[in-house]
Amino acid sequence: MIARVGGVDPRRTLPRFTRARFTETFTGGHDLAVARHGRVLLWPDTFTNNFEPGIAHAAVDVLTAAGFEVEIPDRTVCCGLRISTGQLPTARRVLRRSLRILEPVLREAIPVVVLEPSCAAVFRSDLPALLHGDEDAHRLAGQTRTLAELLAERAPEWAPPSTGGSVVAQPHCHQHAILHFYRDRELLAATGADVDVLDAGCCGLAGNFGFEKGHYEVSVACAEDALLPALRACSPGTAIVADGFSCRTQIRDLLPEALPHHAAELLAAAIRGESL
Repeated sequence: MIARVGGVDPRRTLPRFTRARFTETFTGGHDLAVARHGRVLLWPDTFTNNFEPGIAHAAVDVLTAAGFEVEIPDRTVCCGLRISTGQLPTARRVLRRSLRILEPVLREAIPVVVLEPSCAAVFRSDLPALLHGDEDAHRLAGQTRTLAELLAERAPEWAPPSTGGSVVAQPHCHQHAILHFYRDRELLAATGADVDVLDAGCCGLAGNFGFEKGHYEVSVACAEDALLPALRACSPGTAIVADGFSCRTQIRDLLPEALPHHAAELLAAAIRGESL
């Protein structure tokens, strides 16, 4: 019923909300005796917080192992991704509220680690344009880091345990266009894995586009152009990395046997001596 009212194509599987959000289960990510690289704020984006909190917990494990003290906002925040559907007034209002909440972090120049590429791209690119002249908006743009960027810049001596194996990575479109992927490639390769970064273009889901009635065939055709054939050709045991929620959702929906993960999960598993 929800899908019909919302205009969702009936062939799509709706993502399921988690029973407990990351922000409800976060118990602190720091060991002050080894937090030699100082504080970082981990941004609890809507997708990770409400659908896949395990990714955020994995990121806490990685950041703690690398020597950071991890904290999260003390109130609900949002990046205002409504920009993608043209809801600019709402996005500005949401972003101004988030900036007020982050004000102490921004004034202290604490890095803000964002796990979801689409949210990181909002902060890095859209935010300064939407709130031009707002100094905190420009501070957040300058302090926003992906996990790989932060580790390369603030903890260059740290490397994850070597695991070997093979990794195939599907960069999110915002990683292609704004964030880039070379730091991520380097971080994945630091595990000793043979890393293949796909040049497959968009996964086809593109946020809500692939869910809407009338777009299903185009969405699937995009995925079948290069992404899905590449994944089907993977040898058994190959880890699939896709940092974007849309990319992971598309892969799971169209190739159920595949198990895509965020890079943070791969790194955390290496730290724990586990396999994905």
